[in-house]
Amino acid sequence: MPARMNVLPKNTGWIEVICGPMFSGKTEELIRRLKRAQIGQQRVQIFKPSIDRRYAEAQIVSHSEQKLDSIAIDRAEEILALVRPDTQVVGIDEVQFFGAEAVRVCEQLANRGLRVIVAGLDQDYRGVPFDPMPHLLAVAEYISKELAVCVVCGNPAHRSQRLSPDDRRILVGARGAYEARCRACFRADGDEPAQSKSEAEAAQPGLPLGEPDGGRRLGRRTGEGQGPEHSK
Repeated sequence: MPARMNVLPKNTGWIEVICGPMFSGKTEELIRRLKRAQIGQQRVQIFKPSIDRRYAEAQIVSHSEQKLDSIAIDRAEEILALVRPDTQVVGIDEVQFFGAEAVRVCEQLANRGLRVIVAGLDQDYRGVPFDPMPHLLAVAEYISKELAVCVVCGNPAHRSQRLSPDDRRILVGARGAYEARCRACFRADGDEPAQSKSEAEAAQPGLPLGEPDGGRRLGRRTGEGQGPEHSK
């Protein structure tokens, strides 16, 4: 008789990845899962890249202003030394900024028996897969793909439109620097100039657009991907 699969992991660690464009609620979802773990009396540690100072230096903060205390670090490998022996859950926000070593760190933590929850962009401002996210998606047990709402047409948005001519791949920004866009409204580097939300409103008054923060979160996920807690 074949063994029955456990719906909830037992006696093992695992990796959960929350990905999507800007303004899709990735950090909000990360905070929700971490708060639930804390309510369940689990010992949680949270990390973020030190270059992300948009809202706070020692907290992860969502665009909706939800927040949790965190430790700012420069390199992912610092997590291995900072994680306490009694920690059960590790959260990492904006994981794409840590590069390839984030994959090795997440795997080591999961192999130690920890629940590892990471959030980050899966595409850059050109619509190109944002390393190391593709590799993390491959090794993760659970994946959530969050979508925003396109501020130009209202369709589901899975890309982040940069509104400045800056061509650096890593450019930390929020309101006014990026907008959520759908496949049809997105303009990659080298295409015709991106139409801003204000230009779209002027051209098509009355067109239903997103919220002022650059896009609304769309309540839609794909795949297994909502973490083991959703299996209950």
